[in-house]
Amino acid sequence: MFWGRVAVEHATAWLFFRKGSRYQRLVHYLKYKGMKEIGDEMGRLFGSELKGTPFEGAEWVVPLPLHPRRERRRGYNQSEWIARGMASVLGIPLSAGNLVRSRFTSTQTRKNRFERWQNVEGIFTVLHPEMFAGRHLLVVDDVVTTGATLEAAAGTLLAAGASKVSVATLACAEVG
Repeated sequence: MFWGRVAVEHATAWLFFRKGSRYQRLVHYLKYKGMKEIGDEMGRLFGSELKGTPFEGAEWVVPLPLHPRRERRRGYNQSEWIARGMASVLGIPLSAGNLVRSRFTSTQTRKNRFERWQNVEGIFTVLHPEMFAGRHLLVVDDVVTTGATLEAAAGTLLAAGASKVSVATLACAEVG
């Protein structure tokens, strides 16, 4: 998915996100029904699966940020809850707040690949680049569809001096 677009060291997804599946319901409860604890628990289970893999070599776990307006409306960042669970099991520190979404964008849900890429171009900022300089970062998100948002985040982190960026998402959407 990221090949030739951004230098991602490793990438993985734990589940397939299929319409009507129980995993879709779990992710919807996490994302839209206020059940953030599902994110922590699924993050712990996912983190357990990543033990002994190259993902365990990351030096920071970085949740994909929401724009502050969207996070206020939702009450939390679901990716941060997933990342918390993963970080605790993997024994890697969590960095929530250094990578920020500096521009509000409309939802990606009904956009095609090109529209998603346009929608996320230049939306992230690293507040303290020295914190990530020369480090291997593990970026965590809930669901990856086209990878446009994660590509934008990885590009920003690498431009800020990260030596490697890996990506782990709870689920990978089946497109088509």
